[in-house]
Amino acid sequence: MKSIFTLLAFVVSTLLFSQTKVTGKVIDEKNNPISGANVFIDGSYDGGSTDDKGEFAFTTTETGSKNLKVSFLSYETAIIAVDLSNYQFVTVKMKESVNMLDAVVINAGTFEAGDKAKVTVLKPLDIVTTAGSNADIVAALQTLPGTQTVGESGRLFVRGGESDEAQTYVDGIRVAQPYGATTQNLPTRGRFSPFLFSGISFSTGGYSAEYGEALSSVLLLNTIDEVTEEKTDISFMTVGLGLANTQKWKNNSISFNTAYIDLAPYQLIVPQNVDWNRAYQSLSGETVYRHNFKEGLLKVYAAFDTSRFDINQETINSTEKTRVDLNNNNFYLNTSYKVNLMRRWQLSTGLSYGYGKNKIGLDTDKVNNTEHASHLKVKARKSFSDRAKLTFGADYFITQFDEDFNSTFKSGYDANIAAAYSEIDIFFSKNLAAKAGLRVANNDLLNQAAVSPRASLAYKVSKASQFSLAYGEFEQAPRQDYLKYNSNFINEKASHYILNYQYNHNKRTFRSEIYFKDYRNLVKYDSDFVAFDSEFNNNGYGFAKGLDIFWRDGKTFKNLEYWISYSYIDTQRDYKNYRAEVTPSFVAKHNLSIVTKYWIDDWKSMVGFSHTFNSGRPYDNPNETSFMNGKTKMYNNLSFSWAYLLSQQKILYFSVNNVLATKNVFGYEYANTPNSNGVFDRREITPTADQFFFVGFFWTISENKKDNQLNNL
Repeated sequence: MKSIFTLLAFVVSTLLFSQTKVTGKVIDEKNNPISGANVFIDGSYDGGSTDDKGEFAFTTTETGSKNLKVSFLSYETAIIAVDLSNYQFVTVKMKESVNMLDAVVINAGTFEAGDKAKVTVLKPLDIVTTAGSNADIVAALQTLPGTQTVGESGRLFVRGGESDEAQTYVDGIRVAQPYGATTQNLPTRGRFSPFLFSGISFSTGGYSAEYGEALSSVLLLNTIDEVTEEKTDISFMTVGLGLANTQKWKNNSISFNTAYIDLAPYQLIVPQNVDWNRAYQSLSGETVYRHNFKEGLLKVYAAFDTSRFDINQETINSTEKTRVDLNNNNFYLNTSYKVNLMRRWQLSTGLSYGYGKNKIGLDTDKVNNTEHASHLKVKARKSFSDRAKLTFGADYFITQFDEDFNSTFKSGYDANIAAAYSEIDIFFSKNLAAKAGLRVANNDLLNQAAVSPRASLAYKVSKASQFSLAYGEFEQAPRQDYLKYNSNFINEKASHYILNYQYNHNKRTFRSEIYFKDYRNLVKYDSDFVAFDSEFNNNGYGFAKGLDIFWRDGKTFKNLEYWISYSYIDTQRDYKNYRAEVTPSFVAKHNLSIVTKYWIDDWKSMVGFSHTFNSGRPYDNPNETSFMNGKTKMYNNLSFSWAYLLSQQKILYFSVNNVLATKNVFGYEYANTPNSNGVFDRREITPTADQFFFVGFFWTISENKKDNQLNNL
């Protein structure tokens, strides 16, 4: 027994004297103690937590070199190497996590919409519930600052740039033909329905090096990654019919929608400012197939659109109207694949193909054109830590355009653009972040290379507000109308400088942004209209500078959300066939939009109003000696919408554009020669109708019997 007690005493004393006491203190970056942090020896059960002074103490039987791990909510985990054989008191400084919701966001020149955005200025629901937008993505974006309302076009005009200076991407892959077919002074709309998209990023300038071939803006549309249930949507409208369906099985899902639009019945009831032989008709559809792998996602997106119309267009230079008979067929296919690899690598790749064909009759003349456009993209991202990410990749664009006039005169071009880019994101802290990138591209048609640096910086000055800076060089090839006749060009260029302030707290958002854009190498020509015998050069130039303000409030008034957008722009260009540097005809100096959405519980209704004011736009009056010296009257449009829930899954929807029936004027067309009194006659360019009325019935069928199409109205 004496031997046993001696052995036990030896073992106990050995254990006691072989233990090491681990002590230290945990502080933040401002040297303040952190209470409640977990501290332990990695790979063991030995550890403890910090007290009110940030201090910790525990014992361990571990020996040798080990890692001391410290973790605490909203802070990055800290790992300190210690020698337990010769341990000394340690002080551990923890860094705040940059993945927190209140971390700084680089957002100069960018509006985000979607559940994944840290700061959402525009929600996906807003795209379709904004009165006057008629579920058109572009029309909804025109209520944001930095955009211009160009009613005779319907396209996206951003900060003094023309519509071809804005590029559209679906899941990161370019769309060559984002708008429906149209003719002069007849507005079009975007080809894409909001039904299949979960997020939108709209850049008004200073965008990432990942994107190129756009002088002014990039619109990124992201399709839904994963659906939660199967459902069917049926639509009956005054302008046509619609059907949508979603199916889900195992790791797969597919969604589609299709619509038939025919304006003929509507235009028999509502008078038009247009002489139709055959009103606009279209059949369109979209689908997205998704397959979820263990660490990746494959998406295949396809869309088609076939449309036609026949119209007699008035012109001041002829007593006879010009007959325009147009048939358009469009197809777009997009595949994208994204996978997470080992060691924090992510790989993305995609391929798109776009086909557009127009058959146009101009009185007795016939014009046919066809465009084939493809985009191949590869992108890799390496996350070295939560604070540093490197992105790099390559693009290859292929465009083939052919046009013939009366089967006698042919024009067109083949262009291939190869590009590579690299960009690094660095979070110095949750309050300070930077992005720097470089894009290099080569256009074989122009035989020209382009080098475009980009940089952004963001600093958070308080919990709810921050400043952002952005700079970038941007280049794009001249537009299709020029390249089909001549390829002796260089890239058009623009430099962007942006300063942004943003406040976001408690369902209230305020943004203000000042910017300056410097345009160079813009295309000029010497004829009244672009033609095969026009003399072209790249001697054009210009600038755009201004102030954009945005305020959104969803808190102050119960059941009411509203936003106010204001833009001031000062811009001039000497390009096209301009005789001097002047403000282009599509630019209004002042733009104001007020959008409201109000939910009425007793009426089971959502009521919305949108009111847009624009100052007068310039036009050239040949009766005056000064070039582009005229100004149209102010643009004024009040629109209204009402969605009434007949039941949880049945909606009756009504909307009217331009409630006040304001006689808006977009500009004037002048005669080529003066009349007998030496005066050039003119006619107004006005909307196709003073008002547009819409009535629809929307029915959703789903298992939970709760879903409806309010998100799509």
